Amino acid sequence: MGVTFGVTPDVIVNRNPIAWSFIVAYIYRHKKTRAMSIEIKEIDLSRFDLSLSQIRMIHNDRIVKIQESMWLHGQLQPVVARVHNGAYQLIDGFKRYYSACDLMMETLQCRVLEVSLAQAKILVLSYNHTLQTMETWEEALILQDLQKTHQMNQTQLAKVTGHSRSWVSRRLSLIEKIDPEVASEIMMGALTGSHARALIKLPRGNQGEVARTIIHWNLPFRQSNQLVEAWLKETDAARRKELLEHPEYQFFHDDCQEDGYPYD
Repeated sequence: MGVTFGVTPDVIVNRNPIAWSFIVAYIYRHKKTRAMSIEIKEIDLSRFDLSLSQIRMIHNDRIVKIQESMWLHGQLQPVVARVHNGAYQLIDGFKRYYSACDLMMETLQCRVLEVSLAQAKILVLSYNHTLQTMETWEEALILQDLQKTHQMNQTQLAKVTGHSRSWVSRRLSLIEKIDPEVASEIMMGALTGSHARALIKLPRGNQGEVARTIIHWNLPFRQSNQLVEAWLKETDAARRKELLEHPEYQFFHDDCQEDGYPYD
């Protein structure tokens, strides 16, 4: 069964109070309740533990934007971490950390929380959900990690995230049905979670070739979805190959059907 832990009134996530639904934590082994203590410290960059970055997608273009802001205004908000094995395991603020490294800063202001690993992962989800800065794929990664590492089922995941069970199920399904090659492209930023939602309609063995076409043509979600639907409707192997080599013909055909051919 799950347990809740209290939070002091001044807990702030990116200047917004953390919703109570996000701070319900399932502690599988310890099963105990305790308050989350908070303090802000100046932490040397060398003391940060970046191990939770494996459940985040950190793209260079986003780091550049944060770096430009920090160059002009300095650090506007503290990063968030927890004490872990003598270091500070970063929970929120990876882009600020990488920007600080590029700017040759020595320290960052850090809000230090006393939380467990499971609670830290839930907070990764809640901090970024507040500003809607997290990809669907990142949400799926965190949910899968909580499921596998902390033995949470979908009902428990729904409870600790404050979302519905169907919200959890859709994200877990996304990450479970995707081909590993496509998953790698998503992690590198070549594809998005929206692309993944289109690609999981395909058999795993065919997702890679369609994904390569999407990347080559830099297709947005709408056209990627059209391409997937057209591929599924086509049964001839030669026609499928032609469709992937020249997807623009399919988009022209679809546009004509939607708008009416101009030379009728």
